[in-house]
Amino acid sequence: MNFPILSTLIFLPLISSFFIFLSKEKKNNYSAIYISLFSSIATLTLSLFLWYSLDINTPEFQFIEEKSWINNFIKFKLGVDGISILFIVLTAFITPICIISCVNSIKLRLKEFLIAILILETFMIGVFCSLDLVIFYLFFEAGLIPMFLIIGVWGGPRRVYSAFKFFLFTLLGSVLMLAAIIVIYWLTGTTDITEIYEIKIPKDYQNLLWLAFLSSFAVKMPMWPVHTWLPDAHVEAPTAGSVILAAILLKMAGYGFLRFSIPMFPLASEFFTPLIYILSIIAIIYTSLVALMQDDMKKLIAYSSVAHMGYVTLGIFTLTKQGIEGSIYQMISHGLISAALFLCVGVVYDRLHSRMISTYGGLVNYLPKYSFLFLVFALAALGLPGTSGFLGEFLILTGAFQKNYLAAMLGTFGVVLGAAYMLWLTKRIIFGVTNNSEIKKLNDVNKSEIAMLASLAFFVIFFGFFPAPLMETFSVSVNSLIDNYQSALNAN
Repeated sequence: MNFPILSTLIFLPLISSFFIFLSKEKKNNYSAIYISLFSSIATLTLSLFLWYSLDINTPEFQFIEEKSWINNFIKFKLGVDGISILFIVLTAFITPICIISCVNSIKLRLKEFLIAILILETFMIGVFCSLDLVIFYLFFEAGLIPMFLIIGVWGGPRRVYSAFKFFLFTLLGSVLMLAAIIVIYWLTGTTDITEIYEIKIPKDYQNLLWLAFLSSFAVKMPMWPVHTWLPDAHVEAPTAGSVILAAILLKMAGYGFLRFSIPMFPLASEFFTPLIYILSIIAIIYTSLVALMQDDMKKLIAYSSVAHMGYVTLGIFTLTKQGIEGSIYQMISHGLISAALFLCVGVVYDRLHSRMISTYGGLVNYLPKYSFLFLVFALAALGLPGTSGFLGEFLILTGAFQKNYLAAMLGTFGVVLGAAYMLWLTKRIIFGVTNNSEIKKLNDVNKSEIAMLASLAFFVIFFGFFPAPLMETFSVSVNSLIDNYQSALNAN
């Protein structure tokens, strides 16, 4: 394909944000809304075309674009495979939903908010397309800026504290990764990811470099004990910010483990696997127990995200086909489910301006459509068979049983805890006693809210029954990743 489709995917939202910036300020910001919606839908259409055009029978990177940059020291190199394409499509799918959601919830500076969303989309897609370490790092870190502004400008009462905590945690974690990238260039003479795969990092350096990358990915994931920034960020962020944070930004670290940690440092990945098991199990059980104690809906869902990401890291480092495929599937599924749950919180928050569980009760009697949709997502979050939330956890635990029986058993106990906090939340707000007279005056979901939530519910159920479109896309790439990993271990 001669058309630079990846560059277009990356920079279309950025160019659109420039047109929004130039648009004249009007009372309802219709021009900014229409431009951002057109841009995000066009990006989604391009991403679906890219997925359709991808040859899923080869693990090789496709649609490669390569331009020299900074005197040939760094190459602006892009490409996708069966793993990265799904995260690109997920990003492109979630962005227009965020734009629709913010029209009703963002009252001040909507134009600037839409610009921040589109710029953030550019950086997120860039992360999943990058085939150069420096380009990946630039996109990976640049996403901090619009997200920092989204939380700090449009967030809740403690937005400044939460924004700086988010920024400092993630930035400090990435400083060591930057140092590791410099060392990799010194060792190999290149920052081209495909070339580094072929050259192979000397085993004497792998452990330290692996830990340097972990310092960044652990924070972004987030893994225990560097997860404390996430609940604060979610609570203070506006609804669209929470959706993007949970659905996309957390997945960058999981993608980083698959793209860098395992293929570049296979010996170190094998050595540190027990450490990842320990951190993952602590995250699953500890944050599930903390979620049970929450009285804030957003905090409960935020802690549940940490627990679900614990399953992702557990599955990735089983280094089995079932475990890795389950982790990728879990990340895509969690992107849909967590986005929907935060949107559900946003729907009632826009009406009553409260996130407290005690504020609500008996919503099924007054908001039946909303209650039905919330129940679908709650059941999907706890892994009910027939929803996308089931298959990912099932494959992860299957892979874990092959490698570490104790970790698998403890992970299974986490599923029970997940069911406990999601059912507890559902019972309180949907089927509980109505103690707040204001609830009786609430209107059920409107057309735009139904459109957002129903579209997410459709895919949560569709991929629960028909996972083949996702599984077939990344299966060959996962097989190649495992084969190369085993070859590296056998060679040593």
